[in-house]
Amino acid sequence: MVTINTKDMSREEWLALRSRGIGGSEAAVLLGVNKWKSPFQLYLEKVGEYYEEVDNEYVYFGNLLEDLVASEFEKRSGKKVRRRNQMLIHPEHEFMIANLDRVVVGEKALLECKTTSAYNLADWEGESVPAAYLCQLQHYMAVTGYEKAYIAVLIGGNQFVWKEVERDEELIDILIEREKDFWENNVLAHNPPPIDGSPAAGELLKKLYPEDNGETIMLTEKEDQLLKALEAVKGEMDELKILKDKYENQLKMELEEAAQGVSPKYQVTYKAAERKTIDSKRLKAERPELAEQYTKTTTSRTLRIKKVEN
Repeated sequence: MVTINTKDMSREEWLALRSRGIGGSEAAVLLGVNKWKSPFQLYLEKVGEYYEEVDNEYVYFGNLLEDLVASEFEKRSGKKVRRRNQMLIHPEHEFMIANLDRVVVGEKALLECKTTSAYNLADWEGESVPAAYLCQLQHYMAVTGYEKAYIAVLIGGNQFVWKEVERDEELIDILIEREKDFWENNVLAHNPPPIDGSPAAGELLKKLYPEDNGETIMLTEKEDQLLKALEAVKGEMDELKILKDKYENQLKMELEEAAQGVSPKYQVTYKAAERKTIDSKRLKAERPELAEQYTKTTTSRTLRIKKVEN
């Protein structure tokens, strides 16, 4: 295993070094279990065409609380951990890199420290570990050769959970295969993977191309095929919506004025709810200066398709 000392490295130097391979948090992207990033965005980052510095309070407090989580893990598990200020590189696959939060003293094991919202409590119930974190841990074990990993998480600021994860050779083989394919056939070949339909991909496109330039371009037969496919999907969606509305209306007819209905397998609620909104039309007519004061302008792009008759 190759190691690079990162103790006195600047943030910029560390990011540049990280772009030379695939890290643990990025492994989940290639297995499709990271809802925040698509393979297309990961490709742009690795070839230096796009980078978005994440700077928010979740990240800030996550970094700040890492020491606390590690210390609490020591108290509850009876184990000792230490930092390893190095970037680790897989001995055979140089594109696989790892930056560990902690290593466990006396064991061939690592510790990953996390913080999360109370809304994610269900993800940590029982023996379960979120899929994205499982990929991260198995990636780290692939790089280091370690036999196991521990993950400790502070949930909602007041619930602490730690779990042991055994090395999974089958999942590691899948990770290596996916990462190798991505690195060699996409990154090194400068061949972007196809854009997918994930929310992360949609958000990326909004950031890359927030405004239009007013120009018209000619589309090819390739785009015509996409438009035909899109047209077919929309037709199916319209049919499914009609069917969905039919089933919902039939349920509403059965419920009539009841607030809820219960069957051996389901619970259905149909409750009245009040919603208060500002009458913007009246506000603009009676208090135009106030309406203007609280009006915010945003820019967005809408994709509209119109069939051209030949």
